[in-house]
Amino acid sequence: MGKKTKRHLRRVRYVLYKETLLDFREHLWTFLGAFTGIGLIGLLQSNFLSPTDNLFLIGSFGASSVLIYGIINSPLAQPRNLVGGHVICALVGVTVHKLIPDQLWLAAALSVALCIVLMQITKTLHPPGGATALIANIGSEKIKAMGYMYVLSPVLSGVLILLLVALIFNNITSHRKYPHHRIWHTTRRRRAH
Repeated sequence: MGKKTKRHLRRVRYVLYKETLLDFREHLWTFLGAFTGIGLIGLLQSNFLSPTDNLFLIGSFGASSVLIYGIINSPLAQPRNLVGGHVICALVGVTVHKLIPDQLWLAAALSVALCIVLMQITKTLHPPGGATALIANIGSEKIKAMGYMYVLSPVLSGVLILLLVALIFNNITSHRKYPHHRIWHTTRRRRAH
């Protein structure tokens, strides 16, 4: 093997080693954040809402928790992406369901495809948002009957709870910083060279 190949293999082994190290402190804060965020939403739903009221807990929040508590420096986990991605996708999902209520395959495909493009355009790409749009089309009759209220609750209210918990738990120690950029609500523009 050449010198360059050996150096490359050493670098790959080092990266794999670093990625697989167990950092119990990091795992503890990830667990506490995710448990608290999802737990608060579930608590609100189970203790303060009657079975006929709105839902707070939807599946895409679990995927968001992986990002905002587990890989907090990812561009996809930043507050702008979390909030913007979910809200845009909820709006798209509800709108498409209202326009195409009887063709599930078409509504589901169109919702997810449109929301991905809109998140790209608005620089709010957040993968769990695709599930939020899909839930608006394939969810229970209760979710479908909510119409645009789905955007406010459970989506926006739940996302704001997750964000608040992320801001607290991801900044409680000196080795975690969230959001990654303090000016998270703006988009950065590339400078022309």
